[in-house]
Amino acid sequence: MTLTATRTGSDTLARAAVLTVGITMSGSLLGFLRDLLLARFFGATGGTDAFLVAWTVPETAFPLLVEGVMSLLMIPLFSRAVSRDGVPDLIAATMPRIVAVLAAGCAAVVAGAPLLVHLIAPGLADPALAVTCTRWTAVTVLTFGLAGYLSAALRAHHVFGAPATIHLAYNIGILSLIWVLHTRFGVVSAAMGVALGSAFMVLAQLPSFVRRVGFPRRLRSAGGVLTAGALAPIAVYTLARQAQVFVERFLGSTLPPGTISHLNYAQKVAQVPMLVALLLCTVTFPSLARDVAAGQVAQAARRLRSDLRAVTGLILVAAAYLVAFAPAVVRVLLQHGLFTPVDTAATAAVMRMYALGLLGQAMVGVLCRPFFTGTGGSGSAASGAARRPGAVARPGWYPAAAMGAGLAVTTAVAVTAAPRFGGPAIAAANAAGITVTAVLLLLGLRKTAVRVPLPEVASDAARLVAAAAGAGGAGWLAGRALAGLPSIVDVSVGGLVVLATFAALARLTRAGWPWTWC
Repeated sequence: MTLTATRTGSDTLARAAVLTVGITMSGSLLGFLRDLLLARFFGATGGTDAFLVAWTVPETAFPLLVEGVMSLLMIPLFSRAVSRDGVPDLIAATMPRIVAVLAAGCAAVVAGAPLLVHLIAPGLADPALAVTCTRWTAVTVLTFGLAGYLSAALRAHHVFGAPATIHLAYNIGILSLIWVLHTRFGVVSAAMGVALGSAFMVLAQLPSFVRRVGFPRRLRSAGGVLTAGALAPIAVYTLARQAQVFVERFLGSTLPPGTISHLNYAQKVAQVPMLVALLLCTVTFPSLARDVAAGQVAQAARRLRSDLRAVTGLILVAAAYLVAFAPAVVRVLLQHGLFTPVDTAATAAVMRMYALGLLGQAMVGVLCRPFFTGTGGSGSAASGAARRPGAVARPGWYPAAAMGAGLAVTTAVAVTAAPRFGGPAIAAANAAGITVTAVLLLLGLRKTAVRVPLPEVASDAARLVAAAAGAGGAGWLAGRALAGLPSIVDVSVGGLVVLATFAALARLTRAGWPWTWC
């Protein structure tokens, strides 16, 4: 019976993963189209720099709220509440305060937009345009928080389809207004689209939430349920992680106009493989939280090691491809309209640096989760908190400290190298800092109940790194052989060469075939 249940659970997770990847990738394809339209209609100029400074608000709100507080804190809470039939009490206890805090945060960003723009990018060519765009994007503080809350509740109920649509809904809103209003409002149309798309994220999930979770008949004050002790470590961790973008925008504003845009385009393309890889952890996180809550830490540890192996393999093969074919990839995706060959060269140089940090970015996304499943609580106090409706064991501060160390490395390298080497130096600093954080989190797993054997993890990674290095070399040789052919042929054939070489070398080094990593 146990074996059957395990297989059934694995099959359910596999189906959920396929569904989540399929829907989310549809949204990501629209995200590509969004970036393509931004490049085509507005190029890489001081105007796009102003919009991207305003985009710092949703770029911060999403990891802080959707991926941070509402995922790392609320999914474990909802998972425990589901097992105890306490979901109505949890919603009644948490929703009023969360909505009030989100609304206040939204109003604060609107009022403080001029100061915010000055702090983020003091050397910006058009700060007034950035202020206007920021006030539109401020809406995301409220809507992202609500979307993240609904997603946490649905995922804890093993409903993954509706939460996966948020990227699709978001980009539909942005694309619609860019397409319709770009000639009238310029780049401000993109900021308007951000506001509309974020509202669509909430609306896309409401029907499933009402049907599968439901609202309680009466809401009540949260009292001391969501305390600063529970929220602060997660908030500091996610803000420190997002602060890497603040460093990029701050230093990029002092470089030639368009630098911030080159950094943004390169990052958006390079992070697509990471998004795909981390979708696996999005599906497995509720199960991980339930295993920890049930005391099944050995099973949780096996799940974590499997996630680490799968994410490492997927990210390394993608990084090898991007390093080998960055100019051709940028040329195919972005070199249209006002996006020039000079922009392509600058963006490709940045992308290669970003690719070196992709594994660190993905590992941080995987490794932070065990610290926020209740394993970081403090003894009886944590256990007592977990017994109260809506209460949660206080997460530890170790992830925030690790992220702070990585941010210090990013800042030091970027400040030192950016004046001389420009955008690629900023991207390299990002890669160095996030890699330091990933190593610290891996070592810090000893502070959690979900402990994985570090020598085995290191062995898995070493084999996959060797396979990726060989695949990258084969890709570089293929790129030279394909020189002169259309870029679409270059990126397509080159991708097949890199993937086939990586799979063969992974087999030879006993890292396993890609479909065995999970």
